[in-house]
Amino acid sequence: MTAPHRRASSALAAGLWLLASASSSAAAAPADTVAGSYRLHDGPDVASELVLRPDGKFEYFLMAGALDEQARGSWRVDRGSLRLETLPKPVAAVFSAGPQKPGGQGKLDVHATSPAGNGIALVHFTLGFDSGPPLTDYTQDYGWSLDPAEPRTPRWIELSVPIYNLRSQRFAIDLAAGNDVTFILTPNDLGTIDFTGMQIDIQPHRLIMHRDGALVPFEQSLASGE
Repeated sequence: MTAPHRRASSALAAGLWLLASASSSAAAAPADTVAGSYRLHDGPDVASELVLRPDGKFEYFLMAGALDEQARGSWRVDRGSLRLETLPKPVAAVFSAGPQKPGGQGKLDVHATSPAGNGIALVHFTLGFDSGPPLTDYTQDYGWSLDPAEPRTPRWIELSVPIYNLRSQRFAIDLAAGNDVTFILTPNDLGTIDFTGMQIDIQPHRLIMHRDGALVPFEQSLASGE
């Protein structure tokens, strides 16, 4: 190898070493440079805060219209990114089939209720038939009725609460067993966010949360850090 080539190789090696050192420093960022209170600034109708405590614990909440979220657990810095672990791990909400009986007011009556039997409004659903396109609508607290003039026969239904990204399995409908059907929503830890595996980038006085295809910036409160 010629002298110029040796000098170029040495310079490249030195540059790579400096880059690796910088990456290692970022990955090993001390907790007191990240700990603090971070807030989401997204308009007057949204309030959200992520608090990273020096002892490695975090607390999070978000209120945006009808949406309420919260979480708590532990945090750490891993290779320049923030890792949150919600503790205890939340149990997902679930829909289950309830009573089915005759005597509904419409061709098909659909009810969404709590485990205690209280009606739930704004549960969205997709209703499939023996032919043609499905129908989409949502419940009121007293339920929902299919127009008796609908000539098609309902065959299945899927329920959802879009604001929480909650979707049910597909439930079969058999009108011979009754035209009044109930589905029970057991909330469990609905609204508790499982942060496991979520990418959160660390920037100076800022955290960038990657969520549902969007980048959500949280700015560090001045009172919580330098």
